Amino acid sequence: MKKGDRIEGLVVKYDFPNIGTVEVEEDGEKHYVKIKNALEGQTVSGVINKKKHGLLEARLEEVIRRAPGETAEPCPHFKQCGGCTYQTFPYEEQLKIKEKQILEMLKKSLGEHAGDIDEAYEGIIASPDRAEYRNKMEFSFGDEYKDGPLALGMHKRGSTYDVVNTSECRIVDEDYRQILKRTHEYFLSLDLPYFHKMRHEGILRHLCVRKGRKSGEILVFLVTSSQWKERFSEEEWNKILDDWKDILLGIDLKGSYAGILHVTNDSLADAVIDQGSRILYGKDYFEEELLGLKFKISPFSFFQNNSMAAELLYSKVKDYLLENLEGKPVVYDLYTGTGTIAQLVSEATSKTIGVEIVEEAVEAAKVSAKRNGVENCEFIAGDVLKCLDDIVTLPDYIILDPPRDGINPKALDKILNYGVKDIVYVSCKPSSLARDLNAFYEHGYRVKKCCLTDLFPSTVHVETCVLLGLKDADEYIYINY
Repeated sequence: MKKGDRIEGLVVKYDFPNIGTVEVEEDGEKHYVKIKNALEGQTVSGVINKKKHGLLEARLEEVIRRAPGETAEPCPHFKQCGGCTYQTFPYEEQLKIKEKQILEMLKKSLGEHAGDIDEAYEGIIASPDRAEYRNKMEFSFGDEYKDGPLALGMHKRGSTYDVVNTSECRIVDEDYRQILKRTHEYFLSLDLPYFHKMRHEGILRHLCVRKGRKSGEILVFLVTSSQWKERFSEEEWNKILDDWKDILLGIDLKGSYAGILHVTNDSLADAVIDQGSRILYGKDYFEEELLGLKFKISPFSFFQNNSMAAELLYSKVKDYLLENLEGKPVVYDLYTGTGTIAQLVSEATSKTIGVEIVEEAVEAAKVSAKRNGVENCEFIAGDVLKCLDDIVTLPDYIILDPPRDGINPKALDKILNYGVKDIVYVSCKPSSLARDLNAFYEHGYRVKKCCLTDLFPSTVHVETCVLLGLKDADEYIYINY
């Protein structure tokens, strides 16, 4: 079998996050080919496009037969958009798929200690909202095919450049859909070019929408390059933005606008980066409520994308932390974001210290803590790796909620060398957690409890929460004393 060959077969295995293994028989021999987004139980066809380390990889062409469990109807964008891989499965089946994948991954990582996962696992917590659950979306400007009309939506499955108009997306509510549609119509009528990632030319980059599930407050920001200056005077450009703002304000929404912003981004990276923002209407933040506390959320600060499920996740974090809590300890909340977890656990601590690299998130955390009457939280802006050396007060317990790539190995060494009794690790990318677990075990920690929380229905993603306890903690001496 070689590159360019067309193959067809049954998907016999599906590994996190979205890699199917297809069994193909040729000349009496069985071959196994990896295909992204091919789900276990499906019969699929594909074209071999890569051979890596002796393994064949193919591009998915067609699902010839659905898997036995696929009974749900997909949204209109399912075959084009790369977002919601599991949406053809009933929700309970989605949970079983995620559970199986993550447990296998964690046990494989732990090797001889795999039994710890079986003993510690407490199950998967379902999302209260199965659809229209997201409180943040980043839509991209582009085209659906080369030199096609302007599109605004999500990236096409398997494509780096093509964008699919996702005006009927089901993981956001009608307010998002209306803002998306009206923005697309407006800029399509103006014939403005999108920012081409290869040529680094164009104006329109992203439309970002954030909305509080409980507050109903909506924050919208349009991200463009500064190349509008080559085409328009400042007065003309301001008129374009004002007209867009007025169109948004004219939409009949269930929620209400907290703010409408224009953000400039001239970076080469295909990411939403703030290189200068201007308020067109309202304010540059919105508010949301979790477990009775209110949080100020700025445009670029981290906040869990599913507010209702986040309450269940953070309740579990709090339960894990409080399980063996002694006295009024000092707790580090590392990668604290807007300080959500730090404030939620603060009532049980003498002091909670949150560290976050995004400065505006730290400022928002300070404002939220003040509004919530939380006085024993300290928030520090900076890289965890560097900040730990400057914090004088040592921790008794640590909470970790790192970004998708996990924890910098050097930072992890510092964290483990505190020798605290318990650590709660929250992971949005279980493969990063699986990798980091080896370091925890080398330092004498063991998995005491573990659960999953589904913050991302219809997608491959899931949050993992692990309570790690230090074996023979009473005999452990702080290394950095």
